[in-house]
Amino acid sequence: MSGLQKSPWVIHYDASSCNGCDIEVLACLTPGFDVERFGIVNTGNPKHADIFLVTGSVNDQNRIVVRNIYDQMPEPKVVVALGCCATSGGIFRECYNVAGGIDSVIPVDVYVPGCAIRPEAIIDGVVRALGILETRRASMASSSTAANVMTIQRATAADLPELLAIQKIAYQSEAEIYGDTTLPALRQTLAELTTDFGRMVFLKGIVSGKTVASVRGYDDGQGTVHILRLCLLPYFRGKRLGRRLMAAIEAEFPGAKRFELFTGHRSAANIHIYTQMGYKQFKTEPFNGNIEWVYMEKKLS
Repeated sequence: MSGLQKSPWVIHYDASSCNGCDIEVLACLTPGFDVERFGIVNTGNPKHADIFLVTGSVNDQNRIVVRNIYDQMPEPKVVVALGCCATSGGIFRECYNVAGGIDSVIPVDVYVPGCAIRPEAIIDGVVRALGILETRRASMASSSTAANVMTIQRATAADLPELLAIQKIAYQSEAEIYGDTTLPALRQTLAELTTDFGRMVFLKGIVSGKTVASVRGYDDGQGTVHILRLCLLPYFRGKRLGRRLMAAIEAEFPGAKRFELFTGHRSAANIHIYTQMGYKQFKTEPFNGNIEWVYMEKKLS
């Protein structure tokens, strides 16, 4: 058994439930059931969690929270919808303020119905989630040669929500470098990304059927192609995927005379990769008190 199976960490979020299912989740932690004896740990930090347990239905107020928790969880991860409200909206699904079950916001892997759900059923749902988690971990482990098996395609409008999620996950590490969460990539909305999509070429990288990376670029009409937001899920870094995506986006603009991009002044890994690909720094520009943009270019003629 892998470490994930021996000690899965779970995070629980109450998406406007009546608290009936939440009490049963707590019961799993009491001496009567004591799931911690199996290594299952309840954490409050999504960055440490492997399994996302959600109770209650989705509404306009909590859907953003549900999505944010999901986006911050590292890969591989599994979502378990607990109770009738989480699985389908339950008896409240026709209410004006209920958007439905959890799968209306994020993908759900395990559905465990009940009202209120019993602790035995919750434990069974977590066990089923462990099997899915281990399968995904094994799949990711087998992708050590991901750069060779990655498929690169043009993204479509339907891909934008997933690409935005990847972007916000990818830029968490940049925010930690600078201690600053005001990075434009983290604050971009889906509406703004849709506007970008209308004027840029978006590429996505796919490994084992899952989108794991993206990049975009546009021609300014004066011979310069601007390349923006090379994003990779953390697990897939260091496998040369970024270099392949960079080469692919450059190939989308065969008439370019010059490529330009920028990154943060402390982002040493980014600067190193771009330098190896022929880019050279030509100017810097302050963004705020913490961050200075480093602009790099590659001239073709």
